[in-house]
Amino acid sequence: MLLVAAGTLALLLMQLYEQSNTAQGWRAQAMLGQICENIVSNYSLYSAGWAGLENATPADAAAFRRDLEVIVRQALASRIDQGESADITASITAGIWQAGVGVLFGELPQRARAPLAEIAAAALADDSFILTQRDVPGARLVLRACPLAGPVPDLAGWASAQMSPTPGAAVLRAGLGVLLALVLGSTVWLTLVIAGYSRRVATIEQALRRPGASGLPMLSTTGMEDLDRIVVALNAMAAGLAQAQAEAATLAAQIATSARLAALGRVAAGVAHELRNPMAAMRLKVENALAGDAARRTAALQAVLPQIARLDRLVAELLTMTSRREPELRPIKLDDFLAGCVAELDAAPDHAPISVRAPETTMLADPEILGRAISNLLRNAVQHTSRAGRIELIAQHDTTTLRITIRDTGPGITPALRDTLFEPFVTGRADGTGLGLAIAREMAEAHGGHLTLADTISGACFILEVPWYGC
Repeated sequence: MLLVAAGTLALLLMQLYEQSNTAQGWRAQAMLGQICENIVSNYSLYSAGWAGLENATPADAAAFRRDLEVIVRQALASRIDQGESADITASITAGIWQAGVGVLFGELPQRARAPLAEIAAAALADDSFILTQRDVPGARLVLRACPLAGPVPDLAGWASAQMSPTPGAAVLRAGLGVLLALVLGSTVWLTLVIAGYSRRVATIEQALRRPGASGLPMLSTTGMEDLDRIVVALNAMAAGLAQAQAEAATLAAQIATSARLAALGRVAAGVAHELRNPMAAMRLKVENALAGDAARRTAALQAVLPQIARLDRLVAELLTMTSRREPELRPIKLDDFLAGCVAELDAAPDHAPISVRAPETTMLADPEILGRAISNLLRNAVQHTSRAGRIELIAQHDTTTLRITIRDTGPGITPALRDTLFEPFVTGRADGTGLGLAIAREMAEAHGGHLTLADTISGACFILEVPWYGC
């Protein structure tokens, strides 16, 4: 941009200089034309009614030359008196030329005599004013010739001017050279500055792509004051961020510990509660059996067996929650698989009807993990839905996700349980363990998915989503 601006300025200055020379040439041509017209006018007045130089004596010829000198001087004086600039008028000369004789009057450089003879002869031949310009060393010669009609044949007036270049050309060239040097120097300097700036910015950019412990690395100073202010600010931000992250990690560890302790407390309380009831019942039965006869002992033992089964089921469910394994995928026919999950519940009569809607397609899944999650959700729906209600099992899938929806018409989930519904031992039934939904969530996560409770106007709606692997 600097070079373009400097070049444009230099071009404008050169054009102005050339226009100045051109304007000077136009003024000189106009002056020479006026001088020639004055010579023609003066000569016409002089020669009016004059018979010429036939039979003239040498004295008459000398007088004629003197008169021509007066005519020319008057023509020059009248033009100069009009106030033209001295730089042009100082180089103007004028005179009279005659064919076969040459210059009768007027001072003309030797190098201009041949051009004058040419244009004077042309002016006499055409009977018109002739103008010519010739370049001579250090100047431009402008010549104008005009025919002089009268008793003396082959006379022509002439006027000439030598035009030197407009003053200041050398200064202009020197100034343009200095301007060019300054522009080139400025361009080189700016290029080096910008290149250095870009190189330092690139260094900072590369350093920022190598994150430190806090996500922001500590940067080295660049030696440029403006960039170093940014570097110092970034380093201060990195230090503050690292400190904040360390404090956040400490707090997170404390929170995680507290959460684990709280969860352990809830699990322990739940286990203790679930164990206390059957153990209390068994203790009472055993005490009654010890105090009674054989029939009472038999009845007590029969009452103890269901409590032992309940404890065994509780232990098995706890083990299921804590022993997550990697899924073993194998092909299953989705509609038949879901129908089998429903058939397991149909073995226990007296529950609401379950409708199944599933595409007839085959996918890769772990039937044990996925089946345990679906069975727990169906069992939860059966336990909370009357025989007059209904339960829907709907399966849909796209290219990435299998979505299984289990919807019932039961009483729904109370607001007090919604936030802790999937935690162990959280239940709305007096005879429930509160592990069914917790196990279902664990199974969903073990299969790479998740289990959520959808918002509904009535009843409950659970959505199980796992990755879809078609085959």
